[in-house]
Amino acid sequence: MRTTRTTQRRNPLPSLLAGLASLIGLALLGALGVLAPAVAQAQSSPGALATGLHIDDGRLLEGNGNDFVMRGVNHAHTWYPGETQSLADVKALGANTVRVVLSDGHRWTQNSASDVANVVAQCKANRLICVLEVHDTTGYGEETAAGTLDHAADYWIGLKSVLTGEENYVVINIGNEPWGNTDPEGWTAPTIAAVQKLRAAGFEHTIMVDAPNWGQDWQGVMRANAQSVYDADTTGNLIFSIHMYSVFDTAAEITDYLNAFVNARLPILIGEFGGPADQWGDPDEDTMMATAEQLDLGYLAWSWSGNTDPILDLATDFDPTRLSAWGQRIFNGADGIAQTAEEATVFGGGNPGDTEAPTTPGTPAASAVTATSATLSWTAATDNVGVTAYDVVRVSGGTETKVAASTANSATVTGLTADTAYTFAVYARDAAGNRSPRSATVSVTTDDTPAGTCSVAYRATNEWQGGYQGEIVIRNTGTSAISGWTLAFTFADGQKITNMWGGTPTQTGGSVSVAPASYTSTVPAAGSVTAGFIGSKGTTNTAPTTFTLNGAACVSS
Repeated sequence: MRTTRTTQRRNPLPSLLAGLASLIGLALLGALGVLAPAVAQAQSSPGALATGLHIDDGRLLEGNGNDFVMRGVNHAHTWYPGETQSLADVKALGANTVRVVLSDGHRWTQNSASDVANVVAQCKANRLICVLEVHDTTGYGEETAAGTLDHAADYWIGLKSVLTGEENYVVINIGNEPWGNTDPEGWTAPTIAAVQKLRAAGFEHTIMVDAPNWGQDWQGVMRANAQSVYDADTTGNLIFSIHMYSVFDTAAEITDYLNAFVNARLPILIGEFGGPADQWGDPDEDTMMATAEQLDLGYLAWSWSGNTDPILDLATDFDPTRLSAWGQRIFNGADGIAQTAEEATVFGGGNPGDTEAPTTPGTPAASAVTATSATLSWTAATDNVGVTAYDVVRVSGGTETKVAASTANSATVTGLTADTAYTFAVYARDAAGNRSPRSATVSVTTDDTPAGTCSVAYRATNEWQGGYQGEIVIRNTGTSAISGWTLAFTFADGQKITNMWGGTPTQTGGSVSVAPASYTSTVPAAGSVTAGFIGSKGTTNTAPTTFTLNGAACVSS
């Protein structure tokens, strides 16, 4: 079991004292009576003893104990090895992190140890935290064993002499988008084995793990197994990465997925997102950025120089003044990099000398209470430098769960259960990571409007003369898993499903009944499954609007 978050803000003092203890001995500190409780706290917390980037209570921290939230982009170095100037340009636009695409030699020319050392040096020279990732593992479940995470782990071990000592600056993303459409349930064991292989080789770096299903986890495998993967890393220095493309095209899907990890205190960030609407559907990137900002989660946009819809107007031009429309959004949008990135304190960013916490926020007041949400507002806190954000927590006995964050003195908490009593409180924090005492609590009881147990999102993702490709997302909005489902709906314009994945259709006239595939048969509580299909159509293609799941009506979303 992972420990619950305490009411004290993380403080670099325990780490400093732990280092002091290693130099002069705990016995001497005890004899002198110097802050023994703080030393004891440092001994009891693995994260407090870390010397580089590390995970503590679901958060990525620097070696000094300050929070670090990644805001940056992906850069396809293995395809554009001569464009190291790009790192300076990325920094100049306000990023604090860059995810660098490398190759272990399976698909593309292997990036050598000297090349990787130069990339790390360029990142440090430009004050960027460097996420290094092997791209050859993409979709490896459909390839030979040579493309597995084990192969990638061996590549990292071959770079150990280059990466040792860089734990303050480098995160290792073992492999990009493992497992495509083939048996993604097999993701868990190889992921654990690769992480443990690196730990056995002596790596102490923060390790980043990508989701299966081309990084998008559309079958919920990483969501269901993240805890077991995290627990298998004895250092606890592991962060999960979700790639948000066409699977995440509504605000509900985005917030639901990210909140599942935040509420479980499992570290997560959006490792890739962005792309042309005609290829990836219509994902809501602005909501992705806003939700990441609200929850203090990192995001890394695809891609400075990638193969689809690059951030630069022309990927082969590399002129940082020529941002594409996507580039303008990612850097200059309301929740974009330029507005939200804070430089790592290891490079002199933030204010590591500021140890004064904000004052206690006022008691929150509730308004606009519905069956599933409530808006809270409170009197603002003050700080010697300035309050940067507020964290709203749900309080249950001695346990706290972060449920919202805001830069203003109000926030809306969503995902609540109807006719249920909740207790909320608020913390304020400043740019140096100091957190205020907790506010007084407020009790809220949601309305008793019954919540549905399912919703269905249907859309045509591509159309051509006489045919189209469609997608059906079934979401479980109840509190218990749904197993062995049957989905029913009716086409109005004579459409006919000719091929389906994720389910088996039976169609009579316009009436369609879909039974699940083996890997979509269970819809976890607050989770979803997706079925895609190819269909024929006439001149019109009206989407069905009424759906039932196991005979019960679902909300059409």
